[in-house]
Amino acid sequence: MISEATKTQDSYQSAFAELQARDQSQPSWLTRLRAAAMDRFEALGFPTVTEEEWKYTNVAAIARTPFSVTTTTKTPSLDLGAAAYLEATNSRVVFVDGVFSPDLSSLSELPNGAVTDFAEALNDDTLVELMREYLGRVVDYSENGFTALNTALISDGAVIRIPASKHLEAPLQLLFISTAKSDRAATFPRVFIVGEENSSATIIESYTKSGDGAYLTNAVVEIVLKAGAKLKHYRVQDESHEAFHVGTTRAELARDSSFDTTSISLGSKLARHNISVIMDDEGAACRVDGLYITGADQHTDTHSLIDHKRPHCTSRQLYKGILDGKSRAVFNGKVFVRHGAFATDAQQTNKNLLLSKEAHVDTKPQLEIFADDVKCAHGAAIGQLDEDELFYLESRGIHTELARSLLTYGFAEEVISGITVESIKTQLDQAVLNRLHARLEA
Repeated sequence: MISEATKTQDSYQSAFAELQARDQSQPSWLTRLRAAAMDRFEALGFPTVTEEEWKYTNVAAIARTPFSVTTTTKTPSLDLGAAAYLEATNSRVVFVDGVFSPDLSSLSELPNGAVTDFAEALNDDTLVELMREYLGRVVDYSENGFTALNTALISDGAVIRIPASKHLEAPLQLLFISTAKSDRAATFPRVFIVGEENSSATIIESYTKSGDGAYLTNAVVEIVLKAGAKLKHYRVQDESHEAFHVGTTRAELARDSSFDTTSISLGSKLARHNISVIMDDEGAACRVDGLYITGADQHTDTHSLIDHKRPHCTSRQLYKGILDGKSRAVFNGKVFVRHGAFATDAQQTNKNLLLSKEAHVDTKPQLEIFADDVKCAHGAAIGQLDEDELFYLESRGIHTELARSLLTYGFAEEVISGITVESIKTQLDQAVLNRLHARLEA
């Protein structure tokens, strides 16, 4: 009897064969990249809990579910509603079920050629050279089954090139919507971002749904920042609570470049985000922050790597989690300081607030240092609301449950206050307060 996992792999192989047959006019290097990635996926399969990097996150449900790969080239008409951030009204790229939707997108505030979908990018010689150099190399497709499968099924996606010395005034929103119109659908978003020398921009990468349902989003984002480039990046995951979401983000930073990213995890039954930042030259700096809010039986997992390869680089990392119900969170963060990376300045912190006795956190901050003259620190904390602080508020006439709400919101505010896009701050304010309100009604 053929196992469910084998049937699932067969469905991906069929989708791969269909894609290769359909896109015969595409460059040979892309065909070879897909084929090599598919070979790797067939060899690896999906990760299991026997692997150290996945020991706390069991993806067996993904491996045995026969997801269907979206191959349609038509996108439905949708009301974007609150998913469309006001600040990006005329700088928004929309993908519906993994397919670029020009009708829902609006690029009038962006320089010509700054943002294209994959099909258009492959007709631009400059972009083709960049894609050939970096696609599938910034994020190593051989790393695990998810990155391999995403690369094997590259079809549509966003290519962003911020010209040298250019500042994008308006934030650019990449909006990925899953309609869940067919149960057990799978999409594979792919984003490639290049910030040329001394450029600057704000990019919002958001994942949401137009309906509830069980589906899979397997996303890969590759970022290359050249000398002096600055990128502020937000990642907001608010998928269906029946969905699975696996994302991989990797940024390579050149001399004196800066990468400031905040990842927000609100939705999905199971969510995993792998984020890596590589300090590839002196003077690079990054801030990698995050907030995850879970309830019921949600599971969220963050694995981060800050790789200091060169001297005089700075990194800051702050992740906070608010957990309720029987939810579970995993944080595994590593700061790696290589030989010769002297004058490194790195700090890493993970703090978790448990609102329920049944919530659970596994946290593992790590430092690996192979250089002298460095300043590095890390720490983790798991706890409940402070009884002394509750008593202080209650003694001043504040109702107990309101006091708990205020303290919980204050815990999240440290991350929220650093966000510069007001629409995202408003969304998070509502998410925290709605979660608290639901708890009060329970």
